[in-house]
Amino acid sequence: MGIKSFQGIRKIIKKEFEAPILVADYMTKKLITFSPDQSILEVMEKFAKYHISGGPVLDNNGFLVGIISEADCMKQISESRYFNQPILDKSVERFMTKEVETIPHDISIFDAAGIFDKHNRRRLPVMKNGILVGQISRKDIVIAALKLSGHNWK
Repeated sequence: MGIKSFQGIRKIIKKEFEAPILVADYMTKKLITFSPDQSILEVMEKFAKYHISGGPVLDNNGFLVGIISEADCMKQISESRYFNQPILDKSVERFMTKEVETIPHDISIFDAAGIFDKHNRRRLPVMKNGILVGQISRKDIVIAALKLSGHNWK
């Protein structure tokens, strides 16, 4: 005689993991920003102090007008030696990248990875309705992928 179960038919519940996969979930929100009239020396000091390699440049109204990086500073260092000029008197505006590629806050980290691959950038400013809300780096995308590995997402 077989064993009967009096519990009835069991409903199989499939657990789905809903991981945060948007850029907004992994971006840096507290940014070190720069202004176009700051000196390159001041920028390099902030890079060293905060252990960063670049950041957004904002105008007086808080709108994104460029991005400054260590590579931009290298141009200044090289020029100052060639022309035998001090680093102090050069402004960020002269060396910053003015045509800034940005990324929307509401795209997935997978789409962001594709943008990083296509444009060969180390960091991208994150925008929401034309306003800077953060910055995402390649490292942030790698960390997000590691957190998601082993999980199923929609």
